[in-house]
Amino acid sequence: MKKHIEVVAAVIISEQQVLCAQRSDTMSLPLLWEFPGGKIDPGESERTALKREIKEELLCDIVVGDKITTTTYDYDFGVVHLHSYQCTLQTQSPTLTEHKTIKWLNISELHQLEWAPADIPTVNMISQFY
Repeated sequence: MKKHIEVVAAVIISEQQVLCAQRSDTMSLPLLWEFPGGKIDPGESERTALKREIKEELLCDIVVGDKITTTTYDYDFGVVHLHSYQCTLQTQSPTLTEHKTIKWLNISELHQLEWAPADIPTVNMISQFY
């Protein structure tokens, strides 16, 4: 039986642009693009986990807004349940600590990247509604 992994992702939108993060070549799913975030710790809420993960990964603070969707994807290493939220930066700009690179793209340009499979439904949803 595969491990079930609860994960959160921040869809950080600023002036019709979205922050996209490329996984490093040492991470699982190397070099694929994702919305930044990470695993939910035991006893932690989705929103609290998202704020913590963005602070750890990008050294910045966010305001967590509405939930966009929850997607499930069955990877080789486990079943990921990805909870995506619309977010805004509170103050400082993101700083790379774990990812290979980050970039801001117009919402209409998101499909140009090779996304991690669990993130694709979120990409499709925000492309339709924003």
